[in-house]
Parts: sequence; C-alpha cells; structure tokens
Amino acid sequence: MKNLIAELLVKLAEKEEESKELVAQVEALEIVVTALLRQMAASEQQALILSIEGALDEVRQGTHVTEQDTELLQQYLKKLLRHPRS
Repeated sequence: MKNLIAELLVKLAEKEEESKELVAQVEALEIVVTALLRQMAASEQQALILSIEGALDEVRQGTHVTEQDTELLQQYLKKLLRHPRS
C-alpha cells in the first residue's frame, strides 16, 4: 500500500512539473505575441487579428471540436490579440 501511495505521489509530482512547463510556454508565447503586436502599425495589427479570427472561424466549421473548447480558445485569442498584456 505504501508503495502504491509513493508511486501515485511521484506521478502527481511529474504531472505538476509538466503543468508548470506548459504554463511557462504559454506565458512566453504571450510575451512574444504582445511584443510583436506592439511593433506593428495599427492597420497591420488589425489585418493580422482579422486573419487569425477568420482562420479560427474556418476551423470551427470543419472540425469536431466541442463548442466549449472552441469558445475557450476564442476567448483567449481575443484577450491576447485585442487586450494584450501591459
């Protein structure tokens, strides 16, 4: 029983480490996107945002991704592109 608990704790620690890595990757990408957007002219930013939103709409129609997952992605993209970090 102790071995099972120890094994589960090790697996939990590994999952937590993977989660931390994913959070760091997402935050790094958010910083990069924000920096790139700030370097673009307003018209270029708008064109890029519209292009990304259009691509998301196309993917939405042609896949079997749940509506909830698609909505979550859309909300995050909106936050990232239209209201980037300060």
